Amino acid sequence: MAWSQKRIKTALCIGFLVCGGLVALVTGSARILTFYPALVNLFFLVLFGHTLFVGPSMVYRFAALKDKSIAISPYRKKIAAYCRKVTLVWCCFFIVNGSIALLSVFGETYRFWALYNGCIAYILMGLLFVGEYIVRKVVQKNMKGDFIPLTQIKLNSRDMDSIVCYQGRYTDGVFKTWQDFARDCTKMRHFLMAHKETQWILNCEDCYYFYVTFASLLQCRKEILLTANITPEFIKEIRLPGIGFLTDQKAPDSTDIAAIVEGPDAGIEEFPAIEASETRIHMYTSGSTGHPKAVLQRMKEFEEDNAFVISKWGHEFWKRKVCSCVNQHHIYGLLFSVVLPFAAGIPFRRNRITIPAEFKSLTDDSYVIVAVPAFLKRTVEDETESFGLKSPVIFTSGGVLTPDVARKTDEIMGFWPIEVYGSTETSGIAYRQSKNGLEWTPFDNAEISQNAEGCLIIRSPYISDPAGFETADLVEIFPDGRFLLKGRSDSIVKIEEKRISVTEVENRLNQNPYVKDSCVIAMEDRRQYLAAAVVLSPAGAEKFAGAEKFEINQYFRSYLAGFFEAVVLPRKWRYLDAIPQNAMGKRKKAEIKALFEKKIEDIHGISFAIKEQEEKKISVTFSAPESCDFYDGHFPEQKFLPAVAQFHIAVKVAEQYFKVAVPLVETRRIKFSHPILPDRPMILTISCDGSKFQFAYSDEAGKEYSKGTFFSKETV
Repeated sequence: MAWSQKRIKTALCIGFLVCGGLVALVTGSARILTFYPALVNLFFLVLFGHTLFVGPSMVYRFAALKDKSIAISPYRKKIAAYCRKVTLVWCCFFIVNGSIALLSVFGETYRFWALYNGCIAYILMGLLFVGEYIVRKVVQKNMKGDFIPLTQIKLNSRDMDSIVCYQGRYTDGVFKTWQDFARDCTKMRHFLMAHKETQWILNCEDCYYFYVTFASLLQCRKEILLTANITPEFIKEIRLPGIGFLTDQKAPDSTDIAAIVEGPDAGIEEFPAIEASETRIHMYTSGSTGHPKAVLQRMKEFEEDNAFVISKWGHEFWKRKVCSCVNQHHIYGLLFSVVLPFAAGIPFRRNRITIPAEFKSLTDDSYVIVAVPAFLKRTVEDETESFGLKSPVIFTSGGVLTPDVARKTDEIMGFWPIEVYGSTETSGIAYRQSKNGLEWTPFDNAEISQNAEGCLIIRSPYISDPAGFETADLVEIFPDGRFLLKGRSDSIVKIEEKRISVTEVENRLNQNPYVKDSCVIAMEDRRQYLAAAVVLSPAGAEKFAGAEKFEINQYFRSYLAGFFEAVVLPRKWRYLDAIPQNAMGKRKKAEIKALFEKKIEDIHGISFAIKEQEEKKISVTFSAPESCDFYDGHFPEQKFLPAVAQFHIAVKVAEQYFKVAVPLVETRRIKFSHPILPDRPMILTISCDGSKFQFAYSDEAGKEYSKGTFFSKETV
């Protein structure tokens, strides 16, 4: 391994001292040896003094070597400043001590030289060590108490009247204090210990109730299943036997958190110890697939993440209160909205901001605002005047914040947002303010690299796996360590053997003045193709007012043809009022994809829903209402769907789904076994084999009503 300049310089200095000893040995001159104390002081002066200019200081390096947590400590900057002062003191000591050692060489006898260098110098050095130790303890005491993670907090860690959270505006004076928190945690622990469940689903909209329950579950050594989704189907999927369910919402077979917290007083008890590395928190996230999955997390990584954030932006947090519009069941909302302010002793807002107009009322105090890009965009896009907020600081994560929205946020809310890049699996990775460029700066304790496909690999204290976590984000890493996000690997698709990034297509569309937003997805029928959902800008709505959809499609296809080959241009287009997004601002790809799925149009008043679909097979459900005109004139006293109508429906469904060319050539093997009565739920299944089509009508129980085969002239 190549030596650094620092190693070379150190080796030269040591080599110089060794050479001096060899010279003394060869010449037999004792005079040369008497210069050694002065030379040693000079050596350490250069070694310590050099770090004052290049950093970090030598004392900080020693401290960080002994205590690995300093690198992520919320007081890292204070520690670094203190260590620099101590390093400077040692440099002064080496100057004074070295000068006296040098003067002692020229005495008439060696008595003073031996006394000073063999005794007095070591006494002075010891006094300096003792003095620094005393000062260090005083400095540490002054630092203690500002940031206390949940797993280290005790009942006496805060004053009983200190404020934990507030409701509405801070100056409204509606608070929950440390005494309230301690009392309510005691109630919740009593409830949990009275129940045998070791795992609990937690969903709570009230941030105060949420953290009382969250902390109590950890204090009782319970596993937490944290989810924002409490639909009956989802809860049924994740709630196995023996799992409890705590919520403040109306949900079947759940325990009401509010009823426990507001229940009879149980006194105040000391907080049980929490082992940070033993905690188990399952966070449900949609990930990149759109399907919910559970990611196991620990408080150890959460608290290290928060410690870094405080070490970097603590001076901003401690001057403000915290308010959030981000759901605390997601990792970003959990860490920034509740866990961090609680550990730092900063009051957080009990109720999330859900309406953008609420920001206009926050002029009573200074706030740290925790937001997501989609919410910021909705907040500022139609505003023209400043909200008049008092020196806010805004953090955002969970999606892409365009520079235009960031600029508008600065104009309206008074701060250019700090973006945090991360995920449920990795926690925080990097940050940026786009006014300074689009490049991301990794957290100081993060190590980034790329795999063979160009995807980001991240290693940090927040990832328990020493191998790190491999993301699906394509990046370009610069020599200084910063990087650019270039889309996702799952956004790269092959169209007619040509690789294309759907993110790049979206970016090109979004550059058009007639486009406000867009989402491009890959679809697959008989072959893969692109489909584009577009939200027109006000200028676009004006330009295309009254235009046929075909004309709008052709305009955007022609526009994109200036950047891409014709074969990869989107084949299907939809024009929406807004791109479907979840609470975190992430796009609902499944809903967007559904916009382009093949649909069966109504046939003579009968509506169809696709049950299953494949390239060569389709199943639809329907029920023919009695009002359907197929029943007119046919057996008025005993109505049923005529055979010719059943055949007609099968042909029309095939025409729509398989694009059958008419006219039909022939039919075969038509069999009608049972009558189809009005409003009876039915399933029509059609399979395609070249120009041959087979159809069958059945019900949910599998009873077959009719079936047959027909042929088309050709299939396109």
